[in-house]
Amino acid sequence: MRPALPQAKPSELELSHVADACLGHLAENPDELLAFMQQAGFDPQSLRASLGTRRLQTGLIDYFAANEPLLLALCANSGMSPESVMRLWHKLNPGG
Repeated sequence: MRPALPQAKPSELELSHVADACLGHLAENPDELLAFMQQAGFDPQSLRASLGTRRLQTGLIDYFAANEPLLLALCANSGMSPESVMRLWHKLNPGG
């Protein structure tokens, strides 16, 4: 039996870059921003207070990973590939 390989942690730069792109996409789509805030339990003040936190960054990536049309729109507008975003999501959620 082979020993388990250690899980690679996503680099903070990669996480921050993708999360910033997600937040920017939501900022351009107010209805979708509202849906994210409602699902995540944010009001405008708590969202502002969470900017830059790992909790918000991972929440944004989870939200986009769970919504394929939104993920595809983000990728089409940002130049990222859906595969790269999903690879990051898998690094953040190694158990699936």
